Amino acid sequence: MTRGIRIDHVGVTVPCIDAATMFFMAALDAVVLYDIRLRDDAPNGTPEAHRYLGMPSSMAQGAIRMLALPEGPGLELFEYLGPDQRDPAHPSDLGWQHLAVYADDLDATLAKVEAAGGRRNSDPRDLRGPEAGAGNRFVYTRTPWGSTLEIVSYPTPQPYLAHAPRAKWAPVSETDTIAFAI
Repeated sequence: MTRGIRIDHVGVTVPCIDAATMFFMAALDAVVLYDIRLRDDAPNGTPEAHRYLGMPSSMAQGAIRMLALPEGPGLELFEYLGPDQRDPAHPSDLGWQHLAVYADDLDATLAKVEAAGGRRNSDPRDLRGPEAGAGNRFVYTRTPWGSTLEIVSYPTPQPYLAHAPRAKWAPVSETDTIAFAI
């Protein structure tokens, strides 16, 4: 098995880095770790930036901020400037299309997302098939700027674990942490 490979962070392009920061702090208890580029910095529209980022020549890199959720990888926010920015991807579009966060309490997290300005696509649904189990649920939401954010919770072991070569990554719950400490 390969060791040493894991998700370090997920990059999210947002229309306003300060508003997005406030959303993720209120909705998901994120904290700001550091700023790579400030909003007051001159936009980075150099040929080198266009080359290494693969962005259109009409766009420039603005502010960049690294957040941390309570568990898991970092969340890096990007603010780009220029006329050729597209709308957020929909789940049916090609490419990486949503961020999923695990929540011990899906309903409480959904309430926080909505209170912070997000909106649910539907009511939470039961996970099915290889992910089914008592209390195993998910809900897709949209951030205030339209990106897709999934909230998922699976407190019951999932059926796929009986035959898969390994479990997908999941956070260690407080109950598990207490059990390991005993």
